[in-house]
Amino acid sequence: MKKVSFLLLALLLSGCAGYHLGPATPAYLRQIHSIAVPTFRNATLVPRIEVLVTGTVIKQFQQDGTFRIANEDNSDATLKGEIVAVGRSPARSVRGNVLATTEFNLSLRVRYTLLGRDGKTLAGPSEAAGLTSFFVGEDVNTDERQALPLAAEQLAGHLVSQLSEGW
Repeated sequence: MKKVSFLLLALLLSGCAGYHLGPATPAYLRQIHSIAVPTFRNATLVPRIEVLVTGTVIKQFQQDGTFRIANEDNSDATLKGEIVAVGRSPARSVRGNVLATTEFNLSLRVRYTLLGRDGKTLAGPSEAAGLTSFFVGEDVNTDERQALPLAAEQLAGHLVSQLSEGW
């Protein structure tokens, strides 16, 4: 009776044999535990956006916890990124005047590559994007500048999930 119950328990628990606790990184990044994130290059006309985007990506890596952030000398890989586009498109116009806009959509796009310690490409080149919307007040440029952190947060979430989950 004892052997039968032990055998039954072993069969029930054998379904969990492939699962493990901790981060589930893709197979090609199994040996990567720490990533260096130098300041992204800015290929757009928006000034001083590279520090905002890089800082947001670093914070997202820290929140995710799959990879540790390290400096380039002590890291297993380096994430090279380039901000390739910041776009604004009208989302809603003023009633009775289709030329005046009350709400804009803001998009932010980054191209990135993950390089190993030896300089070989581990992931990418790939792209991640972030979107948000903002209402127009007195100054459209100021309103856009205030909406950039929201688009950067969404972009960082997509970028980190692409690397940590493999999609």
